[in-house]
Amino acid sequence: MSLIDTEQGHAYRQTRFDSAFAAGLAEKAAAGLIQIGARYGVLVSFLVFWQVASEVGWLNPAVFPPLDRILAALWNGLAGGFLLDDVAISLQRAGLAFSAAVVIGIPLGLFMGQVKAVERSLDPILQLFRQTSALALYPVFILLLGLGEASKVFVIFWATLFPTLLATIGGVKQADPKLVEMARVYGASRLTIFRRVVLPGAVPSIFVGLRLSATTALLLLIAAEMIGANRGVGFQVMNAQYNFQIPLMFAAILLLALLGLSANYALERLQGRLCRWNRLGR
Repeated sequence: MSLIDTEQGHAYRQTRFDSAFAAGLAEKAAAGLIQIGARYGVLVSFLVFWQVASEVGWLNPAVFPPLDRILAALWNGLAGGFLLDDVAISLQRAGLAFSAAVVIGIPLGLFMGQVKAVERSLDPILQLFRQTSALALYPVFILLLGLGEASKVFVIFWATLFPTLLATIGGVKQADPKLVEMARVYGASRLTIFRRVVLPGAVPSIFVGLRLSATTALLLLIAAEMIGANRGVGFQVMNAQYNFQIPLMFAAILLLALLGLSANYALERLQGRLCRWNRLGR
């Protein structure tokens, strides 16, 4: 075989390899686009419909302004700094309440889940408190703590405590009895069983409670800031509505939604890191 034939054969094989590689990339890109469309297609269609319907008059633009005006109001508020100040104040309130709910709810839930006598005695009053709306108790908290930050933080804490607490109790009680019995057979102490078997099994349930608590914290934050605050994103929603600054009102609502999505995403990532064994076992 001559040198020219060898070079031509090599060039032919390289061309086939490049074509196959390009086809593989195109196939992966198409599959990725299909997945993105399946996941976000409805959302994108809804946003496009909102924009078009508001511009052509299907929706009243005074009530539902176009998305570009909402995004412009959001950008101006963030660039101007006043929305950033409101976000910082709101995150401080919600963060304090959420942190207190985690610090109290998880240890108490672990204890109640392990000690059945304590869980039986406290469950009725916990159920009573859980079914009592935090907003209905907000006037009581204002009477006790005043109109300052304490009442706002406490009403958020009250609402966020129970999802974390009850999810933790449920996670502990759902520990696999076969694994617990196996650990006892091998001579493990109660503390070791708790650390190695019960607690890891309860972590996924605990994170479900944490995600519910984070969502609840933002919902109660809005209500608390609407009732008795002069700063915060919730206050900004009401203030913009009173002044008929509808794009700014929707911008503040969008900002709250983005904060909620960010909190949920952060907790999902943390759960993925702490529960790799649970994901691999599926």
